[in-house]
Amino acid sequence: MKTILYITFLSFLFTSSASADFKLGVDAYIANDYVTAYKELKPFAEQGNADAQQKLGYMYVTGQGVTQDYKEAVKWYRLAALQGNADAQHNLGISYDIGEGVTQDYKEAAKWFRLAALQGDIESQFNLASMYASGQGVTQDYKEAVKWYRLAAGQGNDRAQYNLGNMYLDGRGVTQDYTEAAKWFRLAASQEFDRAQYNLGMMHINGEGVTQDYKEAAKWFRLAASQESNRAQYSLGVIYLNGQGVTKDYKEAAKWFRLAAHQGNVHAHYNLGWLYWQGKGVIKNYVLSHMWFNIAAINGDQEAEKARAALEIQIKSKEKIARAKKLARECIENHYKNCRL
Repeated sequence: MKTILYITFLSFLFTSSASADFKLGVDAYIANDYVTAYKELKPFAEQGNADAQQKLGYMYVTGQGVTQDYKEAVKWYRLAALQGNADAQHNLGISYDIGEGVTQDYKEAAKWFRLAALQGDIESQFNLASMYASGQGVTQDYKEAVKWYRLAAGQGNDRAQYNLGNMYLDGRGVTQDYTEAAKWFRLAASQEFDRAQYNLGMMHINGEGVTQDYKEAAKWFRLAASQESNRAQYSLGVIYLNGQGVTKDYKEAAKWFRLAAHQGNVHAHYNLGWLYWQGKGVIKNYVLSHMWFNIAAINGDQEAEKARAALEIQIKSKEKIARAKKLARECIENHYKNCRL
C-alpha cells in the first residue's frame, strides 16, 4: 500500500499567542498577505518559537511570501520537530519520504511519522501504518500496521478505515473477519470513499460479512461508479445485464460498460463486444463487436480471443475485419475515447 502524504498547517489556524505581533502574522496569513505573515513570524521563529518555525517551514514549501525552498523548509521543520511540534514532525516525515529538501530516506521518514503519530497526528498514524504494511523504511509488520490504521480510523480517517477493512478482509495482521471488514468499509463508504463503496458492494454480492443482497450491492456500486470507479461501473453493468437487484436492462448495462471501457477496463471491453455481437442494448454491429473483442484480447483476455475468432467466421468480409482492427488500434491510441465508427 502506497503511503499517502499530506502536509499539515492546521496549527496555523488554531494557535493563539499573547503576542499581538504573532497574532498579526497569523491573521496576515489567513488574509493571504503572505509577505506580512513572513515578516511578523520570522522573528518568533528565530527566537525558538516552534509554532512559528513550523509555519515558516510550510511557507517555504508552498512558496507563500518567500521563494520556494525545500531545504529552508526542512531547516525550520527540523527546529520545530525537535521541540515536539507534531505538525513539523509530520511534515519533516513527508520531506524524507518524498526527498524534498533532503535525500529520500524512508527510515528517517518513519521515525518522524512515529513521533507525530504518538501525539495523535492522524495523517502520521496513517502514513506509519502504510509503511508497516509495505515494509517501507521499517520491517514489514501487518500487526503493527493494523495498530496504527486502527488509531487513525478511530479518528475518522476514511483511508485508514478502508485499509483496516482490507486487513480484516485478507486476514493480514488480524484474524480474517468479513463482518469486521464490512464495518470498516461502511464507515469509509459513508464518507464517499469510492474504493470502500465498491468493496462493500462486492461483499453484498458474495454475502461476505453481510447478508447477500444484490439491491444493496447495486446501491454501493452506483455510488462508487458516480465517482468514476471503473470497477464499480463494470460491476453495475453486470448487475443490469443479469437483472440482479434491478430490472434487467441491456441498454443500461451498455451505458455502464462503456464508461468502464473508456477507463481501460478489459472486462468491460469484452462485454461491450458481446452486446454488439448480440445486438442487446445497442444496435447489432459486428465491426464494433470485433473492435471491442480485439481490444480486450490485446489486453490479455483469452475469452475475447476466442470470441473474436468465432465472430470472424460470421463476418467473413476481410475488409470489415481490417476496418475493425484499425478502429481497435485507434481506440487504444486515443486511450479508449471516441471508439466508434
